[in-house]
This record gives sequence, structure tokens and C-alpha cells, in this order.
Amino acid sequence: MRGLLADTRPLRNRAFRRLWLANIVTVVGAQLTVVAVPAQIYADTGSSAYVGLTGVFGLVPLVVFGLWGGALADVFDRRTLLVVSTVGLIVTSGLFWVQAVTGSTNVWLLLCLFAVQQAFFAVNQPTRSAVVPKLVGPELLPAANSLNMTVFQAGAIAGPLVAGVLIPVLGFSWLYLIDTITLFATLSAVLALPLLPVEGAPKGTPGLRSVVDGFRYLRGHPVLMMSFVVDIIAMVFGMPRALFPEIAHLDLGGPEEGGLAFALLFAAIPLGAVVGGVLSGWVSRVSAQGRAVIACILVWGLAMTGFGIAVGLAGLGEGWQRPMLVACVVLLAVGGAADMASAAFRTSMLQSAASDDVRGRLQGIFIVVVAGGPRVADVAHGSAAAVVGTATAAAGGGVLVVVLTVVAALAVPSFVRYRVQLGARDQASGPSSRPRT
Repeated sequence: MRGLLADTRPLRNRAFRRLWLANIVTVVGAQLTVVAVPAQIYADTGSSAYVGLTGVFGLVPLVVFGLWGGALADVFDRRTLLVVSTVGLIVTSGLFWVQAVTGSTNVWLLLCLFAVQQAFFAVNQPTRSAVVPKLVGPELLPAANSLNMTVFQAGAIAGPLVAGVLIPVLGFSWLYLIDTITLFATLSAVLALPLLPVEGAPKGTPGLRSVVDGFRYLRGHPVLMMSFVVDIIAMVFGMPRALFPEIAHLDLGGPEEGGLAFALLFAAIPLGAVVGGVLSGWVSRVSAQGRAVIACILVWGLAMTGFGIAVGLAGLGEGWQRPMLVACVVLLAVGGAADMASAAFRTSMLQSAASDDVRGRLQGIFIVVVAGGPRVADVAHGSAAAVVGTATAAAGGGVLVVVLTVVAALAVPSFVRYRVQLGARDQASGPSSRPRT
């Protein structure tokens, strides 16, 4: 049992421990704002069309500044960049509080503040990921990434639940204020970090060419490129969240405006990821990380296939709805656990197999893929369900994940053969600490 529980050895590193503990507080606060912004927009306008604009105002700066922020993280001292971006997040969160407490109903102000906040977030995240290899050794990267992702997924569950309870009681301004205050915990942890200069960093401010160079680096490293390809396959073809409202209402018999089935479907994947994170002690003992990623994505695809089949069975009648709801939640949770493990391995591969002077850019691309893949999936699954129905769209997407992942593995066997040497303590300690393909 001790070996099954999460590997907490990275927390012995004081700097990583401070960042991780601060993140427990701030991730919930950040989720409060993520929920409060669309809720306030709808309360001010009564229009779902305006709420839908948060997707555009959030994704565009996330893509642009995710790529550029990664390039910045490969030039400037990463501690300094974390301080600047964290202060930016505090200021924008404070401005959210100001507009709410003054009673502003200007939806465009809200959307612009949201875009600025996402821009600072897009710079902060690849920088934070790029510093992890400096804080813990390569042996502990999977464990460190599992710990970080467990906190993030727990926040994805707790934040919306807390926000849903607090908004009617306290109003939007208090949620923004809580987010602002909790961000100071992250700022304190960042200020306590040592200087984190980039090894072999070029001089000058990076521009478009620097971003392009990051993609060129990927093209010359098929193992790293494949880590993105298999994630795109899993998310674009296997993420059925756009179908959850219709499935909850028509197939599982829930009310049109939401209800228990609706909530359980949306919570199942992050819940599975949290459970997978708590029981992630095994990830530090896996040397064949390429094979592990393929296995995790196959489990994800099979879970989504099973989910689609369960949805189809639920449509047979009321007697099938309750047991199939349980089956749907379990299958989504299994998929969430598999996705958490896959993400931990893929992030570790990016951090350990890439040289220090491109880690930021690769993490920026990672952020874009993680954010963009599910949004493309929303369009793909919604369009497919309109033609073939929700059950077939979900199950068919899972089958495509399995087939395309196998094809990708056969096309790039070096990815499947990718291994790391367990027991490596320091990436710079010698050839034995380097990943092998």
C-alpha cells in the first residue's frame, strides 16, 4: 500500500514543497474566478452568447502568450519571470474585484480583464513547468508532475463546488477577493526561490523566430513530437464533454437545466485524475515511459468506448438509466486516472529529454495543446453527435483513439522504446542519467 500511494519524495525539496503547498491554496482561488467570470457575464447580460465569448477571449491569449511565454522562459531568469507573471495575476484578479464591488455591468471590461489574466497565466505556467527539473532530479520528475496535477485536478472539482455555494451567499466580489488574497501565497513561494538562469540562453528579447525555433527543435526530435501527437489524438477524438448535457438529459433522464447526472458526468474525469494522483506511487518505478504513455492512452480510449456503449444502453429505458449512470461515471473516472498518468509521463519526457534552453518553449506548446485539444473535441463531438447520436459519437471517438494510437506507435517505434534510467539523481551527473531511446 505504501508503494501504491503517491511518491512524496519531491516534497523533501524545500523550494518545490513551498510551490506545491502554495498551489493547493491558489488553485482553488483561481477556479473561483474561472467560475465567477462566466456566471457574472450571464447575470449581467442574460445571454449565453456573451458567455461563449469567454472561450475566444481566453483561448487566443492562451495560445499567443503560451508560445511567446515559453520563449521568454528560455531567455530570462525563470524566477524573475515567475515573479512578474504572478504579480500580473494578482493585479488582474484585484481589478476583477474592483469592477465587481463598484457594481460595473460592462461585459467588455470583464472579457478584456479575463483575456489579460489568461495572458499572464500563459506566461506563468510554462515557466513554472520549466523550473521543476532544476528543483528535483530527473528520477523524481514523474512523481513531481503527478503531485502537481493532482492538486490541479482537485481544484477543478473543489473550485466549482465552492463557487456554486458561495456566489448566492457572498456575491462575485468576494470570490475575486479570495482569489487575489490566495495568490499572495504563490508570490511568497516564488520570491523564496533561488535565481534560475537558463543554461545556454541566447541574448536579447525573443520574437517569432524563437517560437519557430521551438517547433524546429520538435521536428528534429520525433520522441518529443510524438508526446504531443498522441495527446492530440486522445483529446480531439476521445474527449466527449460537449455531449454531457445532452447525455445527462436525454439518455440518463436528468432535468434539462442540469441535475445530479449532469454534475456527476462533469466531475467524473477530474475525480478519476485525483484518485489516480493519490495512487500514483508506481509512476516513479516505470523506466519505459514511452510504452507507459501508449498504454495509458489506450486505456483512455477503451474507457471512452465503454462510456459510449453505456450511454447507448441507458437509452433502452428507465430501468437501464441508473446502473448505466454508475457505469458512465466509473468509466470516465478510469479515463481520468489514465490521462493523469499519461500527462505526468509526457511532461516528464519534455522536461528531461529536452535541453534546458528549449524547455520553456516546449512547455508553452504543451499548454497550447492541452488547452486547444479539448476545445477542438467539443466541435468534433458536437458535430458528430448531430449526425450519428451521442452514444455512437462517444464510442466511435474512443475506438479512433485506440486505432490511431496504435498506428502512431507503429509509425514511430523510437517513442515506444523511450526509457529513462531509474536511480538518476542529477541530469548533469553523467551519461547514465540521460534518457535513452
